[in-house]
Amino acid sequence: MSRKQQGGVIFRLMALLALLLLFAAAYLARHPLMRTASRLWIVSDPVERADAILVIGDDNFRGDRASRAAELFREGWTPLVVASGRRLRPYAGIAEFIERDLASRGVPPAHVVHFAHDAKDTLEEARSLGRFVSERKWHKVVVVTSNYHARRMRYIVRKVFPANVSVAVIPARDSDFDPDSWWQSRKSQQLFLHEIIGYCFAVWELRAAQRSL
Repeated sequence: MSRKQQGGVIFRLMALLALLLLFAAAYLARHPLMRTASRLWIVSDPVERADAILVIGDDNFRGDRASRAAELFREGWTPLVVASGRRLRPYAGIAEFIERDLASRGVPPAHVVHFAHDAKDTLEEARSLGRFVSERKWHKVVVVTSNYHARRMRYIVRKVFPANVSVAVIPARDSDFDPDSWWQSRKSQQLFLHEIIGYCFAVWELRAAQRSL
């Protein structure tokens, strides 16, 4: 074997070794990397006094979004909390569930605004809420949703809410999605993947709608 051939073999072996070391490092650092990814994904705006808090449906089994909204209400950030949710029957739906969650967490019924709708997804719900906010002549609102859902929600409301309305999106801790260990739960993995896909679809759909104007 010539020196040139020997050099080529050594180079390939070194490249293979470097690649294996890279994979090993990525494997060892996988948990910190995935933890960082989820923390970067979750967004939170500064809380300011507002006309109302909008609780986005669908809340989870434990009512974590309602809990966070009730906490903000008790802290005095706003006089009203909007229970937003899909109609499940002509006489009841998600909004009623959120109203009960809010009541059980200390929000008086007189301070809860019922908002039932027939939206099929986050974008439709945001558009409905945008019209509702405009009708109420509110100028500043706080939107409460799950931690994993906050980034997509913020992108959408900033696009579809009236331009004269200031919106702060606040994430609620979610019992189904722990940013420090989400990769260990199949449901959490599904939620994270669904949000990434949903965010990309929202960007595509809203840009397509803007181009058609």
